[in-house]
Amino acid sequence: MMPSARPLQTHIPEHDRAPGLWSSRNLLPVRRRQTGADGTRKLLLELVDGQSVETVIMTMPRSHTLCLSSQVGCPVGCTFCRTGGSGFVRNLTADELLAQIVTAGEELRAATGRWPERAVFMGMGEPLLNFAALRGCLETLTLASGPHLSWRKILVSTVGIPDRLDELGRLRLALPAVSLHASTQDLRDRLMPGARAWPLRELIPALLRYPLPGRERMTVEYILIRDANDTDLHARRLHELLGDMRAKINLIPCNPVPGGPHRAPDRERTEGFATALKALGRTAFVRRSHGPDIMAACGQLRARHLADGTGTDSSQETSP
Repeated sequence: MMPSARPLQTHIPEHDRAPGLWSSRNLLPVRRRQTGADGTRKLLLELVDGQSVETVIMTMPRSHTLCLSSQVGCPVGCTFCRTGGSGFVRNLTADELLAQIVTAGEELRAATGRWPERAVFMGMGEPLLNFAALRGCLETLTLASGPHLSWRKILVSTVGIPDRLDELGRLRLALPAVSLHASTQDLRDRLMPGARAWPLRELIPALLRYPLPGRERMTVEYILIRDANDTDLHARRLHELLGDMRAKINLIPCNPVPGGPHRAPDRERTEGFATALKALGRTAFVRRSHGPDIMAACGQLRARHLADGTGTDSSQETSP
């Protein structure tokens, strides 16, 4: 197991910290900080071996949400994702996951006087491929004494690994969000080559049997890519694929990767896709992008950091 990350001195006095979860962990050094015009904050955090991960603090109308990384890099290799293009380095440990959360929580506390109310594992990496560490982290997040996060306010974004989804459902430590992005196996293989091991014929039944509480719906994430998966025909096929699933569909216009082949559809086509799904009786939303002016999409800040030739440098950049 990796040794604990080095603590970072913080300007928040010990007596001003909340008990329980927020007071008991080391902090990670912040190599870079950026703040967007919409209040989004992005941190590049240093791990004990000199590797780095990204964490984003998103300001919502009624809450603050932490977007968290589970791996350094990612083995899935989605063609629309900057992290996927950087390859896989290693998993984070449970201690590193918690240190990431508390470091971001301290940053938010210093800026706003509030602790985060929600957490989403939607940053770098595939969380369910780091399941042991994720489970340990989630148990601390949801079961810690004092202020902690409700499991209903934690979302785990995954390409969909059926047996791990089954286990996550049994544990009731978080809710899933499945990164679908395609309505046919052939298209999904092209867009998400690393997800071939978990075909749609196995994934969809796993989502249908997932034990959702109350009136909760399965969150389906669908990145809209111009001329690839954005027509009304694709919307109809997505509707047919989901069948009887209670689902809310988050439509995410593609955030182009520099040098990559994909672009977002225009606003009219994006809204048209959502309208087509709603006409079929589906619940669909176009997700607002957070921090576009600070490269808040997954992997972009780390990629720039590595391109700068500072990938093992311990220097910090604190300006927005």
